[in-house]
Amino acid sequence: MLTGDRPTGPLHLGHYAGSLRTRVALQNVHQQTILIADLQALTDHAGRPRDVRRNVLEVALDYLAVGIDPSVTTIALQSAIPELAELTMLYLNLVTLARLERNPTVRSEIELRGFARDLPAGFLAYPVSQAADITGFRATLVPVGDDQLPMIEQTNEIVRRLAGLAGHSVVPECRALLSDTPRLPGVDGRKASKSLGNAIALSASPDEIRDKVRAMFTDPGHVRASDPGRVEGNVVFAYLEAFDSQREEVEGLKQRYREGGLGDMALKRRLDEVLQAVLEPIRSRRTLLARDPAAVLAIIGSGSNRAHDTAASVLSDVREVFFLNDHG
Repeated sequence: MLTGDRPTGPLHLGHYAGSLRTRVALQNVHQQTILIADLQALTDHAGRPRDVRRNVLEVALDYLAVGIDPSVTTIALQSAIPELAELTMLYLNLVTLARLERNPTVRSEIELRGFARDLPAGFLAYPVSQAADITGFRATLVPVGDDQLPMIEQTNEIVRRLAGLAGHSVVPECRALLSDTPRLPGVDGRKASKSLGNAIALSASPDEIRDKVRAMFTDPGHVRASDPGRVEGNVVFAYLEAFDSQREEVEGLKQRYREGGLGDMALKRRLDEVLQAVLEPIRSRRTLLARDPAAVLAIIGSGSNRAHDTAASVLSDVREVFFLNDHG
């Protein structure tokens, strides 16, 4: 199983609901590698390489704080495994520009960032880098959100193209493991994003959590507590569904809100209590771990060394397809 994140900032509750909880739950069931994808982060952060470097440690702290166990999960750094970059280069020869431009996830990300024709070539090609990551560890299972399904499809297209060249299977195809939690929106109702500043970081302080909850988008038409309100599209209810363990009570709150008689502030007070309880132990563990950054970096180094061995084996097999191993 392979998962990963780009170190473009601290991880947030959207990551936790959509992926991190799954990684923790499955790490004793599957052989899991988590990749800190710093090379991919540079595809749209090349002007801020120091930030990317600093965030490598921040993301690793988030992993460990939520319960990722480095004794059973390999935490690796993409740039420390040069075989992945070579795999990317080889795979780029199996993908057309038109195919990359058709990728709906890439297209939406390009629009979000306003790249237009100033699009970095590396950003357009990052699905190929993701294919190299997945196949580089012979991963067959990739936990993703539904917005990442086009990446899985593109990876398997490359796998099949490679097999067609070789006349036999070289690396396995993979399948997506979708989260049962719908994608968590940002506090303003848009896609939760580190760059938009509309997400609640796992490292958020109690005051930061409270301020974000107060700013959450609800129903503009719900002016008074007595007014009937809409649950659909209401960010507060989206977070309650993701994190409030009292499922029957949440359903009751939805009913009261729809009928009228439940104010937004009362709803937000409940959510604040829920999120404070979720994040307090994560924040405490993170603070403790951050006291010894050298130990965290050593975990990344050890994991990268283990991951390197697997990726080197895959690269050798792929180089064989292109007749690159025999220089005699």
